[in-house]
Amino acid sequence: MKIFNRLFNKKNAQTSADLLELLSPWVDAESGVSITPQNAMQISTVFSCVKVLAESVGMLPLNLFEVTGTSREKATDHALHALFRFGPNDYMTAQEYKELIMVHLALRGNHYSFINKVNGRIHELLPLNPDAVIPRISNDWGVTYTVTFSNGEVKELAQADILHIRLQTLDGLTGLSPIQWAKNTLGLAKATENHGSRLFKNGARPSGGFKTSATLKDDQFKRLQERLELVSGESQLKPFILEGGLEWVNVAMSNEDAQFLETRKYQRSEICGIFRVPPHMIADLEKATFSNIEHQGLSYVQHTLMPYLTRMEERFSKSLLSPSEQKKYTPKFNATALLRGDMTARSAYYTQQIQNGVLSPNEIRALEDMNPRDGGDIYLTPLNMAVNGKPQETQTNEQ
Repeated sequence: MKIFNRLFNKKNAQTSADLLELLSPWVDAESGVSITPQNAMQISTVFSCVKVLAESVGMLPLNLFEVTGTSREKATDHALHALFRFGPNDYMTAQEYKELIMVHLALRGNHYSFINKVNGRIHELLPLNPDAVIPRISNDWGVTYTVTFSNGEVKELAQADILHIRLQTLDGLTGLSPIQWAKNTLGLAKATENHGSRLFKNGARPSGGFKTSATLKDDQFKRLQERLELVSGESQLKPFILEGGLEWVNVAMSNEDAQFLETRKYQRSEICGIFRVPPHMIADLEKATFSNIEHQGLSYVQHTLMPYLTRMEERFSKSLLSPSEQKKYTPKFNATALLRGDMTARSAYYTQQIQNGVLSPNEIRALEDMNPRDGGDIYLTPLNMAVNGKPQETQTNEQ
């Protein structure tokens, strides 16, 4: 960290206020609401989806493996192993860093970290504010990054100095921001929330007006306005004294007001679709059943998390490993725990794997976070199995 501070003449980390100054409204939705990563998180469904994604990725173990032939082992001697295992820098844990990457991707489509090296070895990874980084492709097809720090200082960094994880792109360089491209959906959700807040602020009661056949004088009109202000807001349910022939006329609540909860439900489904998060993951159990919720959970891992995980793994390999190391080492998330079914399904699966000789008992015990047992490293071969139509013993004798 000290080397990084000296390099950029910057001793203090960016504060929340500094970051907020950089987050000017990105886009105005057609609903007239300005959408930014900050106020998008104020939409409950967006917050829930981003939280689910971040915590799902953050909890998964990330390891660096050394591949030798057909076997692989954890590369505990490599500098990246400690960064993946214990944290990328001196103020973040490994889980916090993985969660931050996921939040940046979900809200902005890009994550940037400065790769701080000491004597050619990666010493730490320092996350940058995505809104303060501008990537560019130079004429020689190299990539440079313009970074603006909170003190106003601007630095040009080379591609080798930046870990850049991005979502799908239109130009091959900058990831698409889900918030920016879904601005109208989020704007409608925000406008619906604002409408609901105003509606319930008034007690969700129909509005109305006063009716009289006479013409009010200026002082009478003014006095009526003053009386209305006294019984508005929290005092709106207090009785109101009518005089001078005034009659109260109710105005029925519009269908839009009565149906806005249905609109909110639809927006919640749309936002879940943007992030590809099953509704039951954000506590929306309206359409969940005991028969499909497990399959939805497995689908979430396979079709929602896996694209993020493989995207991160490949970028870690390309940006944090040299070309020669990429042939020897591979970063890998362990998503096995999330793919486990219920006890009955897992038991049947493990039994099949042992009987078919795919897994040994000790490998299954490792999947269940259990210690190995003596004699548990054997692989079974069913006696009724044959190779090319002949029993295995016959094949051996003929050879």
